[in-house]
Amino acid sequence: MNLHAFMLLGRKLNKFIVYLLLIFSVMQYSNSFADSRHKKQYVIAYAQDNMANDWRARQIKQLQEELAKYPVIKFIYTDAKGSTAKQIHDIEDFMYKKVDILMTSPRDGKLMTPVISKVYNSGIPVILVTRNIESNDFTSFVAPDDREIAKQAATFIADRLNGHGDILILKGVPTATTAIQRTEGFMEEIRKYPGIKIAAVKVANYLRADAIRMMDEVIIEGTKYDAIYAQSDSMASGARLAMIKSGIDPSTKIIVGIDYISEAREAIKNGTQAASFLYPTSAREAASVALDVLHNKKVSKRVNVGTRIITRDNVDEITPIF
Repeated sequence: MNLHAFMLLGRKLNKFIVYLLLIFSVMQYSNSFADSRHKKQYVIAYAQDNMANDWRARQIKQLQEELAKYPVIKFIYTDAKGSTAKQIHDIEDFMYKKVDILMTSPRDGKLMTPVISKVYNSGIPVILVTRNIESNDFTSFVAPDDREIAKQAATFIADRLNGHGDILILKGVPTATTAIQRTEGFMEEIRKYPGIKIAAVKVANYLRADAIRMMDEVIIEGTKYDAIYAQSDSMASGARLAMIKSGIDPSTKIIVGIDYISEAREAIKNGTQAASFLYPTSAREAASVALDVLHNKKVSKRVNVGTRIITRDNVDEITPIF
């Protein structure tokens, strides 16, 4: 081959290579465009119990913040407004819409077991957050240990009462497993102190307004009590408001709550609440489990969320959950 022919062949090869590179570039762009249009968006749905509860409203907000970090995830939620029937309907609706993951905190662990089992057995992963059901038909249960918290609360109050006195219990939603565990655990431990009696158990549904009404009842009825075991700090706050309104100094009673919200921190600092138990919303942990599920990773059936008691000794060191 002479030099002219060799140079002509080289030019043709260069054009061919450029042509291939151009085609490859167009294909890459087309594939990228197709991927951006057809990339799957995962829907995580939360059937919430009651957004009027500030703790539950914050739980949703924190889940929104956690899952917003992932553009391929769409987070939606409903508010059952404290109605078990509405929460069941919301869950059924999510199932028919074939969401990718269902999250919920059942208001009634017994009545809601069938519908949650139905969702789980349909192939939709179910993550229960802080509240459980009466079967194992769920993917993961994420929560602190309510029974253990209740036992520690009983021991704390009993010690502060020196083993003698009367305790008023402000109970959360009675059908929710949180309230059931927080009551059973407390009762189990307080029985060890024969000098302590339960003055009354008032259902205040984890709500400030209900706690105010229940505390008004207690005051009108003339029920004697030396300590209050409030199964949430919002109920403890409501109790204090009712006491102050009636001229009762909350610092004269031993008040213990659960959650450790900002109001509890201030009350512990000023001596109108003796203690609170840190109870995170579990949003971060639930979001982590959801991401593992979407990545087809194996997840634990039970995810324990850490907690601790807060008193005047450590109140300045620990940040409230909100």
